[in-house]
Amino acid sequence: MYNNYDPRIHDTGSYRQRRSDLTGQPPPMIPPHISGGAAPSYGRGGPAPYGGPTVAPPHIGGGARVGGGGGARVGGGGGGFNGYPGVEHGVGRGFQVGPGGGFSDRGGGGGGRGFGGRGSSHGGFGDRRGDGRGGRDFDLGRGGGRSGFSGRGGGRGGFNGGRGGRGGKPRGDDLDAIALPRPDFRGLIAFKKDFYVESPSVRAMTEQEVMMYRARREITVEGQDVPKPIRMFHEANFPDYCLEVISRLGFVEPTAIQSQGWPMALRGRDLIGIAETGSGKTLAYLLPAFVHISAQPRLSQGEGPVALVIAPTRELAVQIQEEAAKFGSYANIRSTCIYGGAPKGPQIRDLKRGVEIIIATPGRLIDMLEAQHTNLKRVTYLVLDEADRMLDMGFEPQIRKIVSQVRPDRQTLYWSATWPREVEKLARQFLRNAYKVVIGSQDLKANQSITQVVEVMTDLEKYNRLIRLLKEMMNGSKILIFVETKKGCDQVTRQMRMDGWPALSIHGDKSQDERDWVLAEFKSGRSPVMIATDVAARGLDVKDIKCVINYDFPTSLEDYVHRIGRTGRAGATGTAFTFFTHGNVKYAKDLIKILQQAGQVVPPQLSTLARSGGSSMGGSGGNFRSRGRGGFGNRSMISGSNTIPIGRRGPY
Repeated sequence: MYNNYDPRIHDTGSYRQRRSDLTGQPPPMIPPHISGGAAPSYGRGGPAPYGGPTVAPPHIGGGARVGGGGGARVGGGGGGFNGYPGVEHGVGRGFQVGPGGGFSDRGGGGGGRGFGGRGSSHGGFGDRRGDGRGGRDFDLGRGGGRSGFSGRGGGRGGFNGGRGGRGGKPRGDDLDAIALPRPDFRGLIAFKKDFYVESPSVRAMTEQEVMMYRARREITVEGQDVPKPIRMFHEANFPDYCLEVISRLGFVEPTAIQSQGWPMALRGRDLIGIAETGSGKTLAYLLPAFVHISAQPRLSQGEGPVALVIAPTRELAVQIQEEAAKFGSYANIRSTCIYGGAPKGPQIRDLKRGVEIIIATPGRLIDMLEAQHTNLKRVTYLVLDEADRMLDMGFEPQIRKIVSQVRPDRQTLYWSATWPREVEKLARQFLRNAYKVVIGSQDLKANQSITQVVEVMTDLEKYNRLIRLLKEMMNGSKILIFVETKKGCDQVTRQMRMDGWPALSIHGDKSQDERDWVLAEFKSGRSPVMIATDVAARGLDVKDIKCVINYDFPTSLEDYVHRIGRTGRAGATGTAFTFFTHGNVKYAKDLIKILQQAGQVVPPQLSTLARSGGSSMGGSGGNFRSRGRGGFGNRSMISGSNTIPIGRRGPY
């Protein structure tokens, strides 16, 4: 309802300056919005009807604005709809159609003449990684402003009309173009970083006992003056609050990487830690960080963090921050998580208030440094977690840019699950006089507590075999299914839900809010089946995953090991099924080696494929960034696979 006493209503000359009054929240949509914006219209009837799930995903988007331009964040642009002033419905971020329209979170752009004319554009979404590719635009015509959810989109390509809108620079070029100020390291104040006090029980260990203990736990060490390993938590001399939280979490003894890594880290020396997934690496660097931070002067207004943890993915960064919060509340040590795909406002507020620990993904951290929301002048404790994965994802330029902002006499801890040549090269450049601890072998090796079952089949046989497996395995335990592409992820999820299986999907084209919601549903057991791309293959720690199914074989053996490592964590056992096709033949020999090293049964069909040899039968090849059998195509389109109603045909 309009306000009849508003003089703007009766003044026909004021329509260009007029903004419509807000009349209240729009009614909820079915399906709910999963990311900022609204669904595109297919013809005059508006968005096609679509069923909603039993438990609706969170409502993310705002309303819609028809008329005056600008991006999804209200503002920008001018003009109206067919010469009349725009009418604004709802609040927050939606989409705008009209001059300067475009699905955008950065305000208006230029061009366009209303709905049905030369309309809007919708750009890519995702963390602003340095992978050299811009997000593709979803264009309803020509025009539009900057696009992207957390990045700056880019690229062209129309969808049902006209020329694709031009977004900003591609994400990789955009990040590489950012020039951070050169820090001045002159006159640095010395700081303390050696806090290790050897326990009498550790000091009493003979060299023979140390060798036997390391051999039993498969610990290999390198470096000068390597400290003896600890065998019980109290021998590390952590503060009482740390031991209290450890006891409450139910840990009995340190893991192998913690047993040897804690004394090394507390010595203040640089450290290289190599261990398989699920080995306790997170606490291996977090607890020494709390000791380190407690010994430094308190932060002053405007100062940055004391400890910085860089992680490759949003999920891993959030998980690390959750672990840090368990201990930090007792020591009044504040931490925050900085990652793309989420609103910057709350993250900026945390940085302005001051935090001792930042856990960040590279792209968003560079954004914050460029905007001078924080700085790294106080960082004396630097952690690079999952370093091999970050290099796989093309983050090396961003890592170098971030490390260049940290004082050179810092303590650096460099963690990885594998030790390829590229990871070793980067470690030599960043670390000085480092300890090195390896748990197990540096060679690629699978967790022996996981039963690996490889089945050779055709692509057409995969889905029926998957359903049979679920009928055998589904008893309330969690099952994680990996597929290679985002399009395949949505296709499998859609079909499973129609067949009655409570499945949800997660991949890089989903908004951060939807990914968080899917993970929460999976962790709680409300949705016991999750289908994922390799976005969930590393670092993700979900309890009680009974089974991992590789619906598609990954494009590298490293990803295979990390995928199956989502089960059998922290001493538990698990099962991993892998569907292997003729298109994966070039991985057969290396896969057989992994199976044999872990004492697993090698199926005769796999041996036959390995003897046939070569890659003549295909295979997607490439590294982690390979799209395998083709990517999702349009990054900005919402798949809707998680909104498919669960059918009644399934047994669950």
